[in-house]
Amino acid sequence: MMTRAAAALALLLGLAGPAAAEDAGALFAQKCAVCHGKDGKGSPAGLKLGAKDLSVTRLSAAEMEKVIGGGRGKMAAYQGKLTGEQIAELARFVKGGLK
Repeated sequence: MMTRAAAALALLLGLAGPAAAEDAGALFAQKCAVCHGKDGKGSPAGLKLGAKDLSVTRLSAAEMEKVIGGGRGKMAAYQGKLTGEQIAELARFVKGGLK
């Protein structure tokens, strides 16, 4: 039988998933979509700059976190601009099919 504390923790963890996805979606729209497009396939301006199609990326979530944090090519680095958790959430959001 679950204690109240364990039940409360399970409830909080269950609620954190959808909220994190919503936050990651908003963060993607704010920081990434200008180049990568809402669907991850690249905006017209982003494609001219060489933005990659995120809908078919083969990068792992860990590799993607490194790219988001450190930047790549013309992509700005977000380390120090976003928290480590935000970077991880963005990577999971992209790997989850932008959902």
